[in-house]
Amino acid sequence: MRVSRESIQSATHAIPKIQFEDQEMTSFSGLTILFAMLQQLGLRRRFYECTRHLRDSSAYSAGKILMLLVAHSFLGWRRLRDLDYYRDDPLLLRLIGVRSLPNVSTISRRLPQMDERVVDHQRRLVRDLVARRIVEHTPSRVTLDFDGSVVTTSSRRTEGTALGYNNKKKGQRSYYPLLATVAQTGQVFDILHRAGNVHDSNGAIDFVRECIGNLRESGFRGVLEMRMDGAHFSEAAMGQLCRCGVEFSVSVPFARFADAKARVLARKKWHHIDDEWSYFELDWAPKSWDRRLRCVVYRRRVRVPRKGPIQLDLFEPIDRRYDFKVVMTNKVVSAATLLAFHNGRGAQEAIFAQLKSQGSFDYIPTRREIGNRVHALSCILAHNLGREMQMAASPPERPTATPTRASLWAFKCMRTIRMAVIQRAGRLTRPKGIWTLTMAGNERLQDDFTRLLAPWGRRNAA
Repeated sequence: MRVSRESIQSATHAIPKIQFEDQEMTSFSGLTILFAMLQQLGLRRRFYECTRHLRDSSAYSAGKILMLLVAHSFLGWRRLRDLDYYRDDPLLLRLIGVRSLPNVSTISRRLPQMDERVVDHQRRLVRDLVARRIVEHTPSRVTLDFDGSVVTTSSRRTEGTALGYNNKKKGQRSYYPLLATVAQTGQVFDILHRAGNVHDSNGAIDFVRECIGNLRESGFRGVLEMRMDGAHFSEAAMGQLCRCGVEFSVSVPFARFADAKARVLARKKWHHIDDEWSYFELDWAPKSWDRRLRCVVYRRRVRVPRKGPIQLDLFEPIDRRYDFKVVMTNKVVSAATLLAFHNGRGAQEAIFAQLKSQGSFDYIPTRREIGNRVHALSCILAHNLGREMQMAASPPERPTATPTRASLWAFKCMRTIRMAVIQRAGRLTRPKGIWTLTMAGNERLQDDFTRLLAPWGRRNAA
């Protein structure tokens, strides 16, 4: 069908008159989906249970503060001060269950009043939500990745922070939490909060044991896999995983072991994987260890010449043609399969990036450590709910046991979901006493909104 230029183009010269008035307009129509999720998953009750033990005489209960923090991160806002830009949104007020939102000073005052029991309940809430999805969709195999991430603050008086490794903002104090993420669902399973001056393995063994126990208690009976970097390489950690029946792969910091480094550099015969990678298996363990585990040494051809001065190979193996990697494992798979499995842990960095850039995980709102821990867990819960929303709307797109253990769903980042669905203008009306949300008649928006809301709407209707 052909159209004329006159039917398409329109001359516009006048600038509209600007005025502001109170109307039942919302800027976040997509909160309706979060509203339905909170009801269906019973999270309103769980938020109340997290803070029930607190002596609460304030008009804004601690449970509502937690719910507001989750909604704040879910909408993509960063600072607490940003609350002033949407405090009159009627749909958000209905979501929280209040007639007006608390002031920023109220939230800043209430956060440090939380305690360890609130944090423990929040962690349990995060684990239960993720475990529910694991048991439902990945009953045969689940892969946990462990790594730390630096959260920096410019304040020197923030409780619990310390000067430590910080390659981006050197000299600033930080936290260094250890996170356990689920490869199949792209969610954070648990977090261990730590100061910024600790080694990556600090507290890791007990944390790993706790994660294993929580998964088993949730009803998961399948194969449990774990991937870790060289900071977690120790006989105690490897022995713990073997006793728990966990399949694992861990990078070996072999450059600090002179005997292993010499054997790698002296090796002449390497088995071919592809044009880039080759390998050989090494029967080795540190001399202080009582047992040996399978080690596979990989080398990768360097395509780009290295820049900078040439260093001596006194402390690390230097070869201008190859990069080296050693992986210790108890998995019974081929070297190529093990390489793909271990390299798949790089997907965890994308989760960290989304948590920080789109979930305000790297924002520190108070000077008290307990308040910052509550805020970090709220950001994690908002991230997990964003993934849960997408998983409930469509079946898995990939098999459980891909070589790299890629996520079962091809997730869209939360920024895309917010722009497409969440941050949509709408009008709230009440014809014949029925609350009604009216949005623009965009066909693509209608399809996406209906698809994301359908799983929760059907269950609520039932």
